Amino acid sequence: MEEREGSPQAPVTPLGLVRWITWAQRKGGDDWVRSRDLSSEQAFVLGWLVSAPGAIQRDVAAVTRTSAASVSSLLQGLERRGLVERRAEAGDDRRKRVFATPAGAELVSGFAEAMAEVEDRILAPLDDDERAQLLALLTKVSSQLPPLTR
Repeated sequence: MEEREGSPQAPVTPLGLVRWITWAQRKGGDDWVRSRDLSSEQAFVLGWLVSAPGAIQRDVAAVTRTSAASVSSLLQGLERRGLVERRAEAGDDRRKRVFATPAGAELVSGFAEAMAEVEDRILAPLDDDERAQLLALLTKVSSQLPPLTR
């Protein structure tokens, strides 16, 4: 991979630069999550439970692409902190629904806004026309890719 002079870690290939930009975006998100004393997985699950209240543990495992045992451990940690609660379904104590508590929902609220600020910082060197050009080029490239899946 070609690199910028004076900066041995700075890539100059198009996709190398995309990876670098993605890293900066991810770091911004990780910093926001860590400032709330959460792991990325915990923050994701809390955010998802806000939008899908009452999910069963199997649903959480499917959306996180992890095992039921891992999800159980993650939920136990969130439960100890009062960020989620599990409620038994009427008539079936074995089947529990998971809900973000108000404290859990509040903890992850503002993530979209924080990520918009990260995006603005990353794209700050570009004016509106350049941002539109970048969007058009990336849209053209991504139109040839398979659909995103979680």
